[in-house]
Amino acid sequence: MDTVTHLAHGGTALPPGPPQTRPAIADTDPLDFALLNDFQRGFPLVAEPWAQLAAQLGCDAGEVLARLERLRDAGKVSRVGPVFAPNRIGASTLAAMAVPVGELPRVAAIVNSFAGVNHNYRREHRYNLWFVASSTDEATLARLLARMGAATGCPPIALPLVEEFHIDLGFDLASGRRTRHVVDAGAPRPQLSAADWRLIDALHDGLPWQPRPFQAVADAAGLGEAAVLATLAGWLGDGTLRRFGVVVKHRELGYRANAMCVWAVPEAEVSRLGHLLAGHDGVSLCYRRRPDGDWAYNLFCMIHGRSREAVAARREALAAAVGLAAFPHAVLFSTDCYKQCGARYQAPAP
Repeated sequence: MDTVTHLAHGGTALPPGPPQTRPAIADTDPLDFALLNDFQRGFPLVAEPWAQLAAQLGCDAGEVLARLERLRDAGKVSRVGPVFAPNRIGASTLAAMAVPVGELPRVAAIVNSFAGVNHNYRREHRYNLWFVASSTDEATLARLLARMGAATGCPPIALPLVEEFHIDLGFDLASGRRTRHVVDAGAPRPQLSAADWRLIDALHDGLPWQPRPFQAVADAAGLGEAAVLATLAGWLGDGTLRRFGVVVKHRELGYRANAMCVWAVPEAEVSRLGHLLAGHDGVSLCYRRRPDGDWAYNLFCMIHGRSREAVAARREALAAAVGLAAFPHAVLFSTDCYKQCGARYQAPAP
């Protein structure tokens, strides 16, 4: 998720659970693994980034580009580019539909046809189609969801983010460990200029495979290369960007099982328990969402693993360690991916 901001609020160490061994990607060519694993964040914001990566890896820039292109063509890399923090620009929500099983391909295709949809998965539940939708503002997003319901005959429920505890899918591919950093929940939303929005649009599909990719992005946005680099560094600094780097596809890298794990927690307890849950390795997303309709669950986390058994065991261990075992819960394994790409943000109408 691409679609997993880590908050370490005193989470205790868990036993490792069932052995997961090394993912298949860890046994591949060391240079490929380094490109996939080491630059999910901390990507060099310089005029010739491929050359800087090459200097760090002991090869040349042409080799870096060729390997990244091969990894992209093999479905292991989505793009090299920005991952924006949720709701820092525009408005977005997790949404779900209860779709008759035989209608899932048709409904999923209709949902995917809307430009504001960037992730769309089938999960094991009565609410079996789950997607992320974004738009310029809350009112426009609500109209988008209503149009989806009318077009599919399956009215969606909307589960907007209330509080994030950890949202960053960039984690170590060998160990599953994450880079933890604290989120400033009170940070103001950035005031984006017309030039900023042109830059966002130029980066939707990531960096081009050119020796000076930021110059190409700058040309597309009508900006200077130095201005692009300075803006991206500023967005990383103020939290507008969660990270900038290689965006990988975890399923193709050996993490073939993932589950959305949810609990219905008393409102007075959800923040404390969410912070505790997010402090553990093995949690790739963790947040509080507003319930809707007959969906009563308000605490969510995603767990990625190399098998269903490993994910289920990790969920049980986490629930016991955090104190969630007594609350109503559900486990929704993902079975089919209908769409996975970066979010596409549009400037608000003048």
